[in-house]
This record gives sequence, C-alpha cells and structure tokens, in this order.
Amino acid sequence: MKQFIRNTALASALSLIAAPLMAADKVTLMLDWFVNPDHGPIIIAQEKGYFAAQDLEVEIIAPADPSDPPKMVAAGQADLAISYQPQLHLQIHEGLPLQRVGTLVATPLNCLLALEDGPIKTPADLKGKKIGFSVGGVEEAVLTSVLKTHGVALDEVELVNVNWSLSPSLMSGQVDAVIGAFRNFELNQMDIEGVAGRCFYVEEEGLPPYDELIYVANTNSMDRDMITRFLAATEQATQFMVNHSEESWEIFAGYSSELNDELNARAWVDTLPRFALRPTAMDEGRYARFESFLHEAGLIDSINPVSAITIDVTAE
Repeated sequence: MKQFIRNTALASALSLIAAPLMAADKVTLMLDWFVNPDHGPIIIAQEKGYFAAQDLEVEIIAPADPSDPPKMVAAGQADLAISYQPQLHLQIHEGLPLQRVGTLVATPLNCLLALEDGPIKTPADLKGKKIGFSVGGVEEAVLTSVLKTHGVALDEVELVNVNWSLSPSLMSGQVDAVIGAFRNFELNQMDIEGVAGRCFYVEEEGLPPYDELIYVANTNSMDRDMITRFLAATEQATQFMVNHSEESWEIFAGYSSELNDELNARAWVDTLPRFALRPTAMDEGRYARFESFLHEAGLIDSINPVSAITIDVTAE
C-alpha cells in the first residue's frame, strides 16, 4: 500500500513537470516614434514585470515612419499602436477600422513655439510671418484656430514644411514660429542649446482640450481582455512612477544607453504629471467636442458618434 502511494505521488509529480506552462499572450505594440519619456509607463511596466504579471509578453516596436503604426493595426499587423487623438478622428473618416481603447498622455503637448527674445510676443504678431510645420491637415486646423483667436487668418501667414526639424528651423531663423512642437521636448532641447523658447499652449488659444497620446486597436479584431490587462499593467506602472519618480527615471534611463541624457531627464520631469492615471477612463465630451471642431474646420464632412471613436474596453 505504501509503495502504491509513493508510486502515485511520483506519477503526479512527473505529470506536473511534463505539463507545459501556460504561455503568456503575445502583444505587438507599435510606438508612435523612437522610445522617449512619453512612453514611460510602457517601459516601466516592461522592466518591473507588470506585463508579465498580467500574463502578457509585450513586443515594443519603434516605427521607421511615425504614420505607419495606426495603419499596421488597421491591417492586422499589430495589436496596439500609440497614436494621437486628433489624427484618430481623421483616420476613422478615411475608413480605417480603429478605435481609441486607452489613454497614455491625457493633456495636449502641442504648442505654437517662437523665440523668447524674438519679435513674436503673441500669435497676433505672426501676421505676414513664416510658420514651420511637420504634418499637414490637423496642424493646419490647430494653427487656424490659434490665429483666429488673435484676429489673423491662415492665408495671412506663410506655411513652411520643415519636416521634423522644428526647433532647428526656428533657431536658425528659417521660420518665425513652429506648430507641432512638444512642450516637454522642443522647449528643453532649445534651452539646452542656450536658446529660450516661448510656447503658446494650444488649449489656451481657442482649441478644445484633447488626449495627446492614445492607444488604438482594430475595431473588428481587438482582444478586449488582453487590452484590459495591458492597460492594468500600464496603470500600475504610472502609479509607481508618481510614487517613485527618481527610481522610475533610473529604470527608464537604464532601458537603453541613449536615453540617459539631459534632454530625456528634463522631459521625464515635465511629462510625469501628464500621464493618464486611469488609462481606461473615457471622456466622451472631449471626443465629441474635437469631432465638432474638425467638422467646423472643414477637415471632415460629417460627425461620427463618440462610440465609433472611443470605447471603454472594461465595460460589459
């Protein structure tokens, strides 16, 4: 009898060893650009094991082209992408099957940037001046709104496509101001180079507030349970960052050697209070107002319901 019990126990132990462990769900996440402090909660969730604790194996990919990630999600080539609320509205009207499923940075970062010691003291001073931009469409609508608040029409300024050289084109005198500069980066970049910038914040200049960085998924194929677990991990990471700002910076800076520099250190401090503390939380009015803003600006020819733009993945 004792021998039978020993044999049974041994067989049970061997069966447990032989049984395969439950594999973590693989998630492909496309960033909006190269890794930077805007992606803090994602990197911290990866490095602290919060994704693993949610049975997720997250592959973080930086795109070659910042416009690619939403298209890849729409084509089923990635599970999630980081994108921008203003662009999402346009992409849905273009027919891409996308929805916002969570928020990363919950306030605008975009600003109209000029030189602190230059002649542009208010946006009204830009009449007859040159303004640089990187991405057409939404940025033109944003600029139109800001200028209109100060009595200047878009056709009273000269727009110059400076690609991604926003602060260099401003510091070199190629343009008098730039739209699309991020206040947590370009301002710090210029200051490090000894040039002070003056930022006109778009949400204080006639533009409705919006979520700067969001997570988007494919409307037709999203895995809501997986996304819910992904967002739970980034929420935990954000809480850790708020509670342990210096330690979280050290973890982030150690993720890759090129991140550990003065620009990223400054940007980390400036970005920290802007992360969404509740990434699944959804402000329906914010999305409805921005949809109406784009319609009034003539960038979309109809108004989609909020339910077509953003969802709460945790809702039953």
